[in-house]
Parts: sequence; structure tokens; C-alpha cells
Amino acid sequence: MAQTHFGYQTVDEADKASRVRGVFDSVATRYDVMNDVLSFGLHRAWKAFTVAVADVRPGMQVLDIAGGTGDLARAFARRAGPSGRVVLTDINQAMLAVGRDRLLDEGLALPTAVCDAEHLPFPTGMATAGFDLVSVAFGLRNMTHKEAALAEMARVLKPGGRLLVLEFSKPAPLLQKPYDWYSFGFMPLMGKLVAGDADSYRYLAESIRMHPDPATLKAMMVTAGFGHVDVHRLAGGIVALHVGIKC
Repeated sequence: MAQTHFGYQTVDEADKASRVRGVFDSVATRYDVMNDVLSFGLHRAWKAFTVAVADVRPGMQVLDIAGGTGDLARAFARRAGPSGRVVLTDINQAMLAVGRDRLLDEGLALPTAVCDAEHLPFPTGMATAGFDLVSVAFGLRNMTHKEAALAEMARVLKPGGRLLVLEFSKPAPLLQKPYDWYSFGFMPLMGKLVAGDADSYRYLAESIRMHPDPATLKAMMVTAGFGHVDVHRLAGGIVALHVGIKC
């Protein structure tokens, strides 16, 4: 059986999705609080930048993959308006339930779906149908077959549609040592104190290190069908936003 990585562990490919699901089942109810704690609130600025780059307009069709607790979906829905459609998806039922409930509390009833990004349950995009925009924030690194997931994202987009991938990346060299201390010291400690789960946050730190660097991810997106890819490095390279345009 083929193998892949789960953080720094080597596991069977067939087992990775269930292991990732277990991590997010564990952290779902404290996920938003932990985002604020671990990023010192900066995740809000990174997502606001992503929303600005997305430039969602009334009537647009948007798919938010691995959308979890719904931060991007909420912002997109307000811009797409009643004539548009924003679909919130996640492979993890617990995360999606938290996001759906948050949105309903704010008066937003968005279509939601539990689905695997490697096998999206949506038709192939055409000039007259499909999504104008697909987004995935802090989710791509957890996917077993990233190339397959990127190809699926390209498939459901209309020609000329855009994919936005917001993900942790490779920090500038001067930041590497303090970032290592933060990742393997501070993150698990706060995971234990705030969420009662140090192991899940240790995995999340490891998964960041195993994620492709910006140039490699850009090449993967080009191979998946995106003719032009821009890379925006944020916070000294700790985070990167890749923006691809479907051929």
C-alpha cells in the first residue's frame, strides 16, 4: 500500500484522512479561539487580505473548500449577495457543523456539504456554469493527494475562474529559529492549556513543515490547469496566498 506523511509520521495513504479527521474532531469547538491565540489575531488580517484579493461581486458563484468554521464563506456571502451563491464544504463533519451554526446565528443560510476535496461533488465548470472562485484556507496541507485536489478545484471552475490558496508557508531565514520555537514549543503548550490537546497542535506544526514551498506549490497549480499563478507572501513568508487563473 502506498504511504504518505501525517506530520512527521509515515502512514498508509488510506489512513491519513481518518487521522486528519480525528485531529479536527478534537479541536473543532475551540478552533476559532485557538486561531486567535496562536496567530495573535493575525489570521484575521490574512483572511481579510484574501477576501480583498478575491474581489467577490454580486451574483458570483463561490466554493469554499475546507471552509471549517466559515470565516471566508461569511465574507464572500455578504459580497455575493442574494443573486450569488457561496457553498461551504469540509471533509470534517464536526468543523462544518460549527461553521454552519455560526453562519445561521448571523442570519446566513448557506449550502453546505461534507465532501473530500479530491472528489468534489460538483459538475465540471463551463463558460455558462460552474464556480467563478474557489478558495481553500489552511486546508490544502492536510490533503493526502494535493495534486488531485488542485486538479478537482480547476475542474469545477469556469474558464478564467480563480483559485485562492491561503496556507502556511516557509518563513524568511531570519525568522526560522524563533518560528521553530513557536511551532514546537508554544503551539503544543497552548493546545494543551486552551484546547486540552497538545498532540493535535504538534501535528499541525509538523504538517506546516511538510507542506510544499511557494515555488513548488505554484508549479503544482500550473500542472493542475492554472495558466497564471501569483504568489503573495505575508508575515515574512509565514503565510502565502497563491492565486491561480484557470486556463
